[in-house]
Amino acid sequence: MKDSAQKNRSLGLLAGLAVILVLGGVGVALYQQRGGDDLVQPPPDLTEPGEGGELTLTAAPEIYLLQDTGTDLQLSAMPIAIDEGNNVLTSGDPELMLTEAFEQLLELSETSPSLTAIPSGTRLENLQITDAGVRVDLSEEFTQGGGSASMLGRLDQVIYTASSMDPDTPVWLSVEGEPLELLGGEGLEVPQPMTRADAYTSSVQ
Repeated sequence: MKDSAQKNRSLGLLAGLAVILVLGGVGVALYQQRGGDDLVQPPPDLTEPGEGGELTLTAAPEIYLLQDTGTDLQLSAMPIAIDEGNNVLTSGDPELMLTEAFEQLLELSETSPSLTAIPSGTRLENLQITDAGVRVDLSEEFTQGGGSASMLGRLDQVIYTASSMDPDTPVWLSVEGEPLELLGGEGLEVPQPMTRADAYTSSVQ
């Protein structure tokens, strides 16, 4: 049963990728310059006030892919695939929904590595939504391989996917339970927390 569900999800992801490739990015949110967070906004009625004035997120999360245009790198959004009988999206639980989004994003590292800078084998260890923002803990594979462009791109994929239900939310990134301060052999500094205003991709030519 589990194998069947995983197969269905993989087919859903591949179908989504096919749509993106065929349409050439039509209807896909791309950002061209630093601070492009206002290009990817959920409709205002997708968030509702909860108890204590906090926001209850009800927007479906998106996966952010990385595409090399030949001159620069661009992010593109893809809805998460929905398995038959999968009640994650109807659960109303933002943590479950974002967890599903990250599981599918990391699965693309295995099935479609050309569309992501996240290294193969990277696992989601934990994801929490707190008052301080979204906390994402990944396995050590996330820090391995690739040059500076790859490092910058994978950070942006995490920032945008984690904030896809609320573009203004801060994102805290850790690896194996430890806050990620430096990434890669070149020692790329990783601010904590990160927001879409901290996205690097547009600076990579």
